[in-house]
This record gives sequence, structure tokens and C-alpha cells, in this order.
Amino acid sequence: MGRLDGKVAIITGGTSGIGRGTVDLFLKEGAKVVCGDLQDHKGEEMVRELGDDFSYCRTNVAHEAEVKALVEHAVKRYGKLDVIFNNAGFGGVGGELHEIDMGEAFDETVGVLLKGVFLGYKYAVPEMKKNGGGSIISTASVAGLQAGFGPHVYSACKAAVLHLARSAVLELSPLNIRSNAICPGGIATSIFGSGLGLGTQVADQFGEFMKPRLAKIQPIARAGLPDDIAETALFLASDASTFVTGQAIAVDGGLTAGPMNSLGKRIDFEETINEFLSTLPEDMKQPQS
Repeated sequence: MGRLDGKVAIITGGTSGIGRGTVDLFLKEGAKVVCGDLQDHKGEEMVRELGDDFSYCRTNVAHEAEVKALVEHAVKRYGKLDVIFNNAGFGGVGGELHEIDMGEAFDETVGVLLKGVFLGYKYAVPEMKKNGGGSIISTASVAGLQAGFGPHVYSACKAAVLHLARSAVLELSPLNIRSNAICPGGIATSIFGSGLGLGTQVADQFGEFMKPRLAKIQPIARAGLPDDIAETALFLASDASTFVTGQAIAVDGGLTAGPMNSLGKRIDFEETINEFLSTLPEDMKQPQS
């Protein structure tokens, strides 16, 4: 307890999944936390539930003015900024290379997954410099480390995120600002359902549905949980990691050491999706705009 006493942290994508798990852990460890997200109903519930050490600010991380406003909100509310966790994300545009929509869907994917991370750096760094240092953490993915773990655009963006975490080190280390990325593996969250365009409640259910299936594809035979990533983010945010920077830390149950499909164990996602949808009433199966 108290590993983040006196620290102020921003967490994007903090109303669900990895982000929500990290919000709860950071608060437990003594931080004051600002969450940037687009799920206003969840954010407002969290404000009522979590008290004065938590604040919510509606933020689309792909929009520069909104990220700037998020950082300004955190500093105005709590006086400084020590940590930013660039965590907001989604599956984004999919399809084979020759089929990828290079219009709005592509721009939105790159905007959230890559531009949003750059903007986190851009606006957090000046505040951390004033404060004498800080920690920037970004959610990358095993899909950024190896091929075959995600859609092409998602994977390329995540590879860029982890390389940004490294390239930023030479500029930021003299300012006592650390820069690291976390690469989750098979984590049971709503991102699987959100990628199908399902509503929030249904997407959350799909995360639970995936747990026993994810347990079959990695050496540690359980699904990853938001808390697994939150604990790693806590280490990187805390003073325990003051000599750790420029790293891409895989938190993946050993998945990147050797996918279990080499032993004949894999997930057929199309079959899994159809199985899940068959359990839902018709009015809950439709994608949400």
C-alpha cells in the first residue's frame, strides 16, 4: 500500500478493462487519478463511486485539443502530473491487406492507437519537466512484437508504440522522465467484443466468455486479467522502476515464448464469435453505431 503516495496519474481508456483495473489499483496505492475516456456513463458512475481522488474527463485521444485539455484538467485539479498511462485503444480496422478501408476507419484506428500515444507524450512531457520527472507508460501489444496476434493496422500501430517508447528515451532521460511500453497477451477484456461493434454491456460479457478459451493458447494456462497489466503499470509508475526505461515488457503468460498452436492448441475466432452470438437474444446481436 502507498507505492504511489503523492503522485498524480492520467489513465486513458480508464473506464473498462485494463484501464479500469489500473485506476482501481493506482487509487489503492495512494495516487490521485484522472481518467480520460468516451464512456461518459461509466465515468460518471466512477466519479460517484471513487471519491475526490478520482476525476473523469471526456477525451477522444485522437483529437489533439482533447488530450491537451485532459492534461490541463489533471494539473488544474491536482496541481501536477507524475504519470500518464496511454492505454486507450480498440481493435480497429481489419481485413486482408488488399481489402483494408483506407478512409475514415483507417484514420480512426491510427488516430487512437498511435496518434493518441504521441499526443500523450506531447502534452505530458512539459508538465513532468516542471515537476522534475515522471513516468510515461503506453499499452502496446504482443501483436507489436510478433506477427500473427492481431489485424495488420493494429499490429503496425502497436509496433510503433513500443518503438516510440524506446526512441523517446534519449530525449527524456535527461529530464528524469521514464518511457516504457507494456505488451499484453491474451487478456480477457471487452476489446474482443468491441471489435465486433457490440454494445458495451455485451462486449463486457464477451470478455468473460473468452476466459476459458484464452487459457488454452498460452503456456500459463489461464486467461490474462486486467490486474496483470495493472500491476505492471504500477511498477512502472512507482519509484521501484527508477532505473527502467525504454522497455517493452510482455505480460502474456509466455505466449511470445512459444504459442501453444505449435501443440495443436489455437482459437478459431470466427467459430468462437458465432458460438457467443448464439447465446444472445436477437436485439443484442446488432453492432452499435
